[in-house]
Amino acid sequence: MTTRYLAIALLAALTVGCSQESHEPAAAAGDHAEAAHATSSSAGLPSGHVAAGEKLASTKGKATGQSCVDCHGAEGNAPIDPTYPKLGGQYHDYIAHALQGYRDGKREHALMSSQAKELSDQQIADLAAYFGSRTGQLRDLHGIE
Repeated sequence: MTTRYLAIALLAALTVGCSQESHEPAAAAGDHAEAAHATSSSAGLPSGHVAAGEKLASTKGKATGQSCVDCHGAEGNAPIDPTYPKLGGQYHDYIAHALQGYRDGKREHALMSSQAKELSDQQIADLAAYFGSRTGQLRDLHGIE
């Protein structure tokens, strides 16, 4: 296949994946604040909720005894190791796909694979919504040599 056909195939796959939105019924009257902070996902997950993700990000995991913020820092912006990614401001779909990969064994890391193994789809969606909603310190490296 030529590069052009590969690029077209990739674009088509991304378009299909990103166009799948959550079609859940509207939130009840009391849920307006939480609904305003919910995010849908192209990862096939339920809508994620920022407040639930924030709480979960500080919850110690059974596998390692660590929470997300213990390693990735407050709001995901201060990792304890330079090889750990900054999560704050990252696309929520990217975080969701990465966590699903760790959980399902398609992506491996000594700590993350065991941390994510017990996460439910809802917990992954909530964590992705939370970290994706934070002000990020990510930067575009395009053009930097």
